Amino acid sequence: MPDRTVLWKLWGVSLLWGCNYVASAYLLREFSPILLSFARLVVMSLFLISVAAVNKSMRRPTSREWVLLLFAGIFGTLINQLFYFTGLKYSTAGNAALIIALSPIATTLLSRMFLKEEITWLKFTGSIVALLGVVLIVLYGGKTLGMSKGDVYLLLAMLGMSISLLFIRKLTNGMTSYEVTIYSTVIGTILMSPAVAVEAFQGHFQWSHQVLTWLLLISVAVIGQGLAGFWWNQGIAVVGPSTSSMFMNIPPFIAIIVSYFLLGDPIRPAQIAGGILILTGVAIANMKRRQPQETRAEII
Repeated sequence: MPDRTVLWKLWGVSLLWGCNYVASAYLLREFSPILLSFARLVVMSLFLISVAAVNKSMRRPTSREWVLLLFAGIFGTLINQLFYFTGLKYSTAGNAALIIALSPIATTLLSRMFLKEEITWLKFTGSIVALLGVVLIVLYGGKTLGMSKGDVYLLLAMLGMSISLLFIRKLTNGMTSYEVTIYSTVIGTILMSPAVAVEAFQGHFQWSHQVLTWLLLISVAVIGQGLAGFWWNQGIAVVGPSTSSMFMNIPPFIAIIVSYFLLGDPIRPAQIAGGILILTGVAIANMKRRQPQETRAEII
């Protein structure tokens, strides 16, 4: 049975990430997408490096681990962050959270394909139900039928995250979640530098001149990404990528409610209906199969 402390931490990650969607949508009013992503990653990397310097518990990865860390940084930080902030610019915090919630399905299928994890009928059925919920939100979440380019970018961000979970799972077989978080984040931040240079060259740079806005950015990076990142990778190491990713279905509802009160984003019927389907799918996927009576008797 998974450590309850780890499960509580995964709940904490869900709450922090739900609020992060809203904070990110607000910050995009003051920053250009790529600059905002890069600034958050730089703050987070400095925080993680400081933690590593204080604890002095980092070890040098092996050659194979460096390769896995590179891919984890490419998919989980570079691709995910680039498409996430660009997509959020043209979508809403609620839709972003709900689309990212599709990650459990993608992660489950990818885990089966590459890590040979078992997919039970309950998991498969729950994934299909959750998928229907996401489709409903994406196609009917706006004023008209159709998928916006922002939603397409968010789907690519979700896919990048799902792929990165596979590399993280492999890495945590020999490295601590703490080490994986620091190395992969710093690598992803370095890889983000050329994208920022391109945005600046194109004249799309935009940043806030308000101190409070920068304080919000720093808080989101340190708490919402740094601390939550430690807890998240620990959850993957203990309970696996498929189970951990199921907790990503909680942030959408937090994001929808908070963005309604703070940003004035409307709560649409499609979001409510799709959200119910997603939660139902998660409940089904996490149901335990009953053992036959004779098997239980033998165990007793």
